Amino acid sequence: MIRLSGVSRTFTGRSGSVEALRGIDLHVGDGEFVAVVGRSGCGKSTLLRLVAGLMQPTKGEITVAGERVTKARRDIAMLFQRPALLPWRSVLDNVLLPTEIFGWPKSKHRQRARQLLEMVGLDGFEERLPHELSGGMQQRVSLCRSLISEPRVMLMDEPFSALDALTREELSVELQRVHMENSATIVFVTHSIDEAVLLADRVVVLSPRPGQIRQIVEIDIPRPRSLGRNAHAEEVARCSAELHELLMEREAPVPAGGGGH
Repeated sequence: MIRLSGVSRTFTGRSGSVEALRGIDLHVGDGEFVAVVGRSGCGKSTLLRLVAGLMQPTKGEITVAGERVTKARRDIAMLFQRPALLPWRSVLDNVLLPTEIFGWPKSKHRQRARQLLEMVGLDGFEERLPHELSGGMQQRVSLCRSLISEPRVMLMDEPFSALDALTREELSVELQRVHMENSATIVFVTHSIDEAVLLADRVVVLSPRPGQIRQIVEIDIPRPRSLGRNAHAEEVARCSAELHELLMEREAPVPAGGGGH
């Protein structure tokens, strides 16, 4: 579904140039959930923006569903750290915002919006304003807004990082369920190893800047998963430990173009 071939990105400014990503080769299958982890400044968010078409690679090519990405697309939704809800609009109208942007008939999507809100436990909150909701509830509204267009690809840039630990885990479980139901292809950037193991089919570990693929770790654990006591607790702990060790390593950067799947 998503293919990055030899993707590099360099930013040039008054103080010189900064190489954010170098030689990224990655294939994300249809319906797959891939998490991206790495130290701060390794290019994780840049990677998402490139896939979203919000910026172009300096080198290499990105395709989604076989088409080259050259600009933002309707079938790609992006979810950011902050919910970015419009404060004067109700919960329901915030969810319906993409339908107005794309010029779709709102009446056709109103029932879909209500179903999404019910799915994330927000039925009965349709007419509330964002300031009447907790941070976790606001991020659920933002998730519904990104799902209203039934995107083929969802890009998530640390969407739960501003939340407390329990709300993060609760929303991670919720996102697992949403993914299992709508089977979108998801690329999820996170600083949390636990979050990556809880959610992903594979975890891409990026090296410090310039970001290169150091390793890709398969998370072969049955779903749904949780961080509490369960039948798969040992496997969750083993995967978390492997990722922790990879992120703690201070080895020399991998050669350009290495490590892709």
